[in-house]
Amino acid sequence: MCAPRDARHESGVTLIELVMFIVVVGVAAAGIVGVIGYATRASVDPMTQKQALALAEAVLEEVQLMPFTYCDPDDPQAGTAQSATVGPTGCSAGGVEVIGAEAGAPFGPETRTGVATPFDNVNDYDNFTMAGGIVDIAGNAVPLPELAAYTASVTVSNQGLGGIAGNEALLITVTVTHPNLNPSIVLHGYRVRYAPNALP
Repeated sequence: MCAPRDARHESGVTLIELVMFIVVVGVAAAGIVGVIGYATRASVDPMTQKQALALAEAVLEEVQLMPFTYCDPDDPQAGTAQSATVGPTGCSAGGVEVIGAEAGAPFGPETRTGVATPFDNVNDYDNFTMAGGIVDIAGNAVPLPELAAYTASVTVSNQGLGGIAGNEALLITVTVTHPNLNPSIVLHGYRVRYAPNALP
């Protein structure tokens, strides 16, 4: 005959097994939380990235909307010039538009927010940097404190485009940086000389 089953021998989880399970799960959870915390700290703040992209797009649009003329738009022959040369069918002396802002007389020194001699051509923006606050093209806006850490820089270079000669097309590169942004936001755009006598 079989002996009656003793209720004290029923199977289940012992206290020691339960404590060991809690310790193992706790160590695993601590490791996972640490990895998530590191990933969060190392990732770019989405707001910073979106603001940098918006700033880069705005600066690129500003540059692309500028005239791309043979002569400096202040040159009296800019509206009739047929080439980037000095002469009766070109520009007046000192008026040929070249990469970079005009540094001296008769049409400079040019600055982005200058009242008398502002940037007036796409190539004027080469090596332009806006740091310590983003301001509008007229320079009359007080930089927002939230944008003080952003820096925008522009380079402009001759770049052939398909069948278009290198001196008739420009590659514009806008780079926006921020201490918490890695990598920086870089946008490229082209400007073709499709209306060389269109003045502002």
